[in-house]
Amino acid sequence: MKFSVNWLREFVELPSNVDDLAELLTMAGIEIEGVEKRGANFDKVVVAQIKASEQHPNADRLSVCQVDDRSGETRQIVCGAKNYKVGDKVPLALPGAVLVGDLKIKPSKLRGIESQGMLCSPSELGLSEDSDGLLILSPEAKIGEPIASLFPEDTILDVEITPNRGDLLSHFGLARDIAALTGVAAPSPRSDERAPGWAGSIVISAPKECPFISFRKIDNVKVGPSPDWLRAKIESVGIRSINNIVDISNFVMIELGQPTHAFDADKLKGAMNVRAAREGEKFLALDGKTYVLNPDNLVIADQERAVGLAGVMGGEETGVSETTKNILLEAAWFLPASIRRTARNLNLPSDASYRFERRVDPGMVLAASNRAAELMREIAGANPAAEIATGGKLPSPPADVALRYHHVDELIGLSILPTRVDEILQRFGLQPASSSKEQSSWRIPSYRFDLQRDVDLIEEVVRAFGIANVPLRYRSSFTTESEADRNHDFEAGVRTRLAGRGLSEARTSKLISRTAGAREGAIELRNPLNEDHAALRKNFFSPLLAVLERNVLAGAQRVAMFELGRVFLPPDAKEERHLGIVLWGKLAPSIHWRSQDRTFDYFDLKGVIESVIGPATFKRTERPDLILAVEIFSNEKSVGFAGQLSSDQTKAIGSTAPAFFAELNLEAHAAARPTYREIDKFPAITRDIAMIVPENLAHEKIVATIASANEPLLASVELFDVFSGAQEKSFGAGKKSMAYALTYRDKTRTLTNEEITVVHAKIRERLQRELGVELRE
Repeated sequence: MKFSVNWLREFVELPSNVDDLAELLTMAGIEIEGVEKRGANFDKVVVAQIKASEQHPNADRLSVCQVDDRSGETRQIVCGAKNYKVGDKVPLALPGAVLVGDLKIKPSKLRGIESQGMLCSPSELGLSEDSDGLLILSPEAKIGEPIASLFPEDTILDVEITPNRGDLLSHFGLARDIAALTGVAAPSPRSDERAPGWAGSIVISAPKECPFISFRKIDNVKVGPSPDWLRAKIESVGIRSINNIVDISNFVMIELGQPTHAFDADKLKGAMNVRAAREGEKFLALDGKTYVLNPDNLVIADQERAVGLAGVMGGEETGVSETTKNILLEAAWFLPASIRRTARNLNLPSDASYRFERRVDPGMVLAASNRAAELMREIAGANPAAEIATGGKLPSPPADVALRYHHVDELIGLSILPTRVDEILQRFGLQPASSSKEQSSWRIPSYRFDLQRDVDLIEEVVRAFGIANVPLRYRSSFTTESEADRNHDFEAGVRTRLAGRGLSEARTSKLISRTAGAREGAIELRNPLNEDHAALRKNFFSPLLAVLERNVLAGAQRVAMFELGRVFLPPDAKEERHLGIVLWGKLAPSIHWRSQDRTFDYFDLKGVIESVIGPATFKRTERPDLILAVEIFSNEKSVGFAGQLSSDQTKAIGSTAPAFFAELNLEAHAAARPTYREIDKFPAITRDIAMIVPENLAHEKIVATIASANEPLLASVELFDVFSGAQEKSFGAGKKSMAYALTYRDKTRTLTNEEITVVHAKIRERLQRELGVELRE
């Protein structure tokens, strides 16, 4: 949001230097995105009045104007704008003036007609981005006066407001925060006094979405151009001037943060009703578009039709125009979620919805109505009713928050006196409910709904105390390792190991298309932005497959990538951190003649997996879209799956080479901490066992049989050789040969050959007895 420094100064005493103000706000967590100078501080640019205008004889799009600038003689100006009429007052740049963009004005001939200056648009004076026509000044502007007297020099701050600080979306709100940060006098809030309502009724059919609404009659308005001071203020912060009534509503919103809306009262029929829209109900908005509504949309209606999208935009049929004589001014408090839903569903964001979505101050609703009525009396000659009709009840103030003083010291890292803490919180508008030496309880003002816990109050203390004032020695205080630290370190290690094996990291959206979501049984969003982001991913299969397809179509020779992030499991969207891996194409890029000219295979994928989780067990399983699928076990716990994509999948992405995919659940592994043991002091002895076994005998069963011997000297078992398939002819049909290396070790002494021979013979005998294997000598 843009803020005028001149406007802020009307509420609070500011630092003399704008850079100091920007630094103050930034260090207090209110980020300044940009600082720019505004104002029409130009020499030789004055107020002039158009006395006559006629068509240029040699150009269809140009006019020849005669203007009076009080110099004693009429000036002839060639102009291309069409938005003026004779009698209007406009800015005139005289010869010698230098405008925005170093545009130098001098006498010239345009299509054969002499022009003695230039009539200016707002953009040429740096007042706004509007370049569609001339800047039409108010009738009260004095001819011959420098334009700088109407548009004084100003500085505009472009401020990034976080969603929880809706109280800062106004000049009054930001000024109030600046006062608290600097310790100067805070601006006084406007009065919210009200009298009994006017004759008529208000119906709130949707009290949850609209707890409170107010209407005020304002008669005998004179709709016309806004005075220059009002126009200059709203245009300085990026809002285009429409007419005095609409500009006043926008002015109050920018000043106080509370949107209001003015209806043409003579176009309304019967009592006002705040209700849910009917299914298929059509609404013509002020932007000239017709929207089809549904019961999720909240509307303000009269007895015949919807006349406004509550908190978003008014209707074209009841909008203020030049013929409007009487106004019904609305100010309300709407449920933020309801306004957000309507604005998103209809793709209709507005300045009003931006504020309602972030929760406006309930205490400012009636104050804004009073302020708007006061300005309409002054500017438009209106006659506001003394009464404000209201319906419903304003939301209750936030609950009291308790604060322990020792917690302040613990969290900040240095001691701050309780009296200083109390003084800072009171500067931010909090009032003490109860107090003792150890703790206090605070009443939260209606505009600070974000203050809900003691740490929120401590944050306010730090903002005012100044984070830069915390001594340097405390900023590096030792903190114990947390679960989050261990998880971060584990994931950093995973990324390092995978990058070391030649894999690149991918980052895909957590949202997948509706088609993929329906196919995988993923959780669908209630209000998706589009069909490609309509469901929460439950795994990495679809996202990484899409990445693989884009790379294949782009002509890549190899794809070796991984993604580490969150997935959302049905039915309750439980979050888990998973690792997805995809391998396709050549093992190494063909960059020179020594490159390995082979493609990735299953064992490459297995090696990548074991580099992450260590030794694992892989058991055949069945999974859709995968062939040669295996379930992965670590410490007898299922941690994921892997396999080769089916031929249908590879054909769909335009590839004939095999592609491999794996997905691991890292939650259990992230929590595990590495263990270390002393290096063995005594040597090991290795003996081999080679055997002929049935083709269907699994490796896991052989290892389990060896382990069941419970030999304390057996340190490890490793399969190092397999002969099967075409090589099985010498063994007999349905047979294969497997060879294992058995390592023996004792931690306290050196073993003898005789000891190992005895133990090794027992294991060989067990294999023969239990599995019926044929030992090869």
